[in-house]
Amino acid sequence: MSENKEIQQKKADPEDTPIIRILGMHKWYGEFHVLRNIDLNVRRQERIVICGPSGSGKSTLIRCINRLEEHQKGQIIVGDIELTNNLKNIEKIREEVGMVFQHFNLFPHLTILENLSLGPIWVKKVPKAEAVDTAMYYLEKVHIAEQAKKYPGQLSGGQQQRVAIARSLCMKPQVMLFDEPTSALDPEMVKEVLDVMISLATEGMTMIVVTHEMGFAKSVAHRVLFMDYGKIVEENEPDEFFNNPQHERTKLFLSQILH
Repeated sequence: MSENKEIQQKKADPEDTPIIRILGMHKWYGEFHVLRNIDLNVRRQERIVICGPSGSGKSTLIRCINRLEEHQKGQIIVGDIELTNNLKNIEKIREEVGMVFQHFNLFPHLTILENLSLGPIWVKKVPKAEAVDTAMYYLEKVHIAEQAKKYPGQLSGGQQQRVAIARSLCMKPQVMLFDEPTSALDPEMVKEVLDVMISLATEGMTMIVVTHEMGFAKSVAHRVLFMDYGKIVEENEPDEFFNNPQHERTKLFLSQILH
């Protein structure tokens, strides 16, 4: 437990300019108002966990940060670049913001090594030899280097998700977004993925994680956000969030998921 406390205490400098700023952001799907007046600042090296019921807008929120979803009102600023319809700005932001999905989104016809080196070669114009070296470095970091020449279909779900994390890291992002990265995994595979994420946390990666893994939130997050009906209902540091929730909706949610 002392190690977990140590992880939490590696706080970002509050004086730092936020690496992500979301100001009065709204999103609609047709008539459906999926995100309502979202305000959120994320500092460098900060780790934020977003939780809430299905349909509350959690995944949509983080997908807006790298323009996988388009917001209709308000501002999203990553670094010093505002997300608009400007394609060059979108490309720049995607180079800085890695994303790991619920389903691994690996190319089934490419080897693990090819999956990892493709982005740096084509997007960042990195020489192939350097891209391969980088890929092997990150496969070592996620403890799966021996699988480099295999294809995704030959790996377990937990292994594939660790490959997906390594693939994002190969782009050398400033921020990592995780969209329920363990929810598609068998229970025995969850720990191996969370261990990789905890390792990233200890190294100071800025992370926004949508998850129901409350143990991870307690031990790694600087802040926990609870969303419902497209709004951030409550946010606090983990001890206060779990032990002293302020909003009745948060209390109900926590009573249902904490046993």
